[in-house]
Amino acid sequence: MQKNVSWWALSLAALLMLASCGAKQQQQQQGPPPAVSITADTVESTDAVYYDEYPGTVTALNQIQLTAQVSGYVTGIYFKDGDKVTKGQKLYSIDAQIYNANVEQAQANLQVQETNLLKAQKDADRYHELDKNDAIAKQQVDYADAALEAAKKQVAAAKATVNSVSANVQFATIRAPFTGTIGISQVKVGTAVVAGQTLLNTVSTDNPMAVDFTVDQKEIYRFTQLQQKKQAAKDSTFTIAFGNDIYPQSGQLSLIDRAVDPQTGTIKTRLVFPNDKGMLKAGMNTTVRVLNNASEKAVIIPYKAITEQLGEFFVYVVGDSSKVSQRKVKLSTQIGTNVVISDGLSAGEVIAVQGVQNLREGAVVSTAPPQQQGAAAPKK
Repeated sequence: MQKNVSWWALSLAALLMLASCGAKQQQQQQGPPPAVSITADTVESTDAVYYDEYPGTVTALNQIQLTAQVSGYVTGIYFKDGDKVTKGQKLYSIDAQIYNANVEQAQANLQVQETNLLKAQKDADRYHELDKNDAIAKQQVDYADAALEAAKKQVAAAKATVNSVSANVQFATIRAPFTGTIGISQVKVGTAVVAGQTLLNTVSTDNPMAVDFTVDQKEIYRFTQLQQKKQAAKDSTFTIAFGNDIYPQSGQLSLIDRAVDPQTGTIKTRLVFPNDKGMLKAGMNTTVRVLNNASEKAVIIPYKAITEQLGEFFVYVVGDSSKVSQRKVKLSTQIGTNVVISDGLSAGEVIAVQGVQNLREGAVVSTAPPQQQGAAAPKK
């Protein structure tokens, strides 16, 4: 029995050795995986004039929301929605009857206090004359002086009350704070408004208009230079686009914000554009185009060489032994079928342009055309 077990063990070991040798021989016959056929190109730098693009928002240079400063009912509206209004123009009126009554009451109270002041002044003068002849107690003179000072303060308080209630009468009429365009009225005649809460309308300037956009803090130096540069009237460094339509007039760099946003690492920048025809409206989204004519040569490659993974962009660089490595790049502006690479590639490097969908990290590539299917095998 023991001899039979040993014989089976030896037989199993011999079979395993034969299978292992067969697998190694088959692997040696298959060899390494075939090279992936690609089309490669050498990266070059060239002079290129293109536009850097940023998302922007059209905004008014001056805009204010009109709110009621007194409570009451709207008694009049003196404009049409969308009108051009001038500074000081009457826009709304609020029922001022109660405020006029308060003014009359305050003025009447002022007259009473002025009469009391006059009486206190006469009493004080008379007591001081008597005091010169020692005909009155000193205490009585002191009381008269104190009453005079109190009467003066009461007159001052009454005048302040008159000014306060008179201001409410003035606030019952809302006027345009500056020349601009008024929007659609949020209230109608008869609407009850509450002081400091009810929004009546919005007035904004519309010529010129501003366009706000943000730039990376790395570009502050560049934009500061552009701000200091004197621009000619027809300088096209700054333009804006709406889809495929380019706004016909160029803009001027107005300001760069005082500080960088620490959360995003960006800084707000503002352009100013003429708006003679009223084509620009506050709140419009636009694309800011900044002419990039830097003296340094730009690295431009075919866009089809780019692969995207989770929002990041890569190219395959051909290295030693015809092996490719995946490299992250930063894209700038697309020019036709090409794209400007702002970071990640240098002139002279070789990249895969076609066939990138078949590549993996470390794959061996061949720039020779692939063998046609169905071709006859070479004779041995």
